[in-house]
Amino acid sequence: MLALSRKKGETLVIGSHIEITILDIKGDQVKIGIAAPKEVPVYRKEIYLQIQAENQEAAAADGMEALKELLKN
Repeated sequence: MLALSRKKGETLVIGSHIEITILDIKGDQVKIGIAAPKEVPVYRKEIYLQIQAENQEAAAADGMEALKELLKN
């Protein structure tokens, strides 16, 4: 992991298409802005992990059983 120090208003560049700007710092919270192409998904880690878990559940589920349950309701 690369650890960098930045001040309010300073920006990091990842590759040539992604910019991360420090917008505000209040106590132990840092507000960041992310400029990335639309095709690059940007998620908070907890949301990303939830999506991954749901995708794994869906892949492991028996499709016919899931369809039967859906049609019951």
